[in-house]
Parts: sequence; C-alpha cells; structure tokens
Amino acid sequence: MALPLAPVAVFALRYGTVALATYAVSRQIERGRRCQRAEDAHDKVSEGVTLRSEKEQLNATGRLKRVIRLGASGPGIEVDASAFGRFRFRRV
Repeated sequence: MALPLAPVAVFALRYGTVALATYAVSRQIERGRRCQRAEDAHDKVSEGVTLRSEKEQLNATGRLKRVIRLGASGPGIEVDASAFGRFRFRRV
C-alpha cells in the first residue's frame, strides 16, 4: 500500500518553517550577563507586593517564594520569583 506523501509534506513544511524561524530568532538574541548588584537587589525584596508613588513616578515590587512538592515527602522545587517595575510620567 502506498504512503500518501502530500499530508506528510504539508506537515514537514509547516513544522520545518517554524523550526527555521525559531532558529533564526534564537541566533539574534544576545546572551545575557549576570549583574551581581541586580541579583542582590532581587534578594532584598520582601515577599508580597509593594507600591509607592512619588510626584513623577510609580514604583512597584513583588516577590513570590514557594516550595512545590510531589507528594507529602516527595521531591520538590523552590520557586523564587521577584520583579521590579517603574513607570515615569513627565509632562513634555
């Protein structure tokens, strides 16, 4: 029995195009560097969300730190996510 190549070719073309586009984008992205001052600032953020407003800007910080386990005594991972945000408003 012959294998119909038209559906296989469409599938290969579609996912080959996605793979090529992903490869091209990944080659353009600059490799990040680790800044120890930024790492220390993230470590100093307290858990929860804070919001501060001044005359021309609004600052926000947030941190979530949790341990996720598979089962009662199973293996686990610690999730530590922190973020900074600043919005500046200037009249021009």
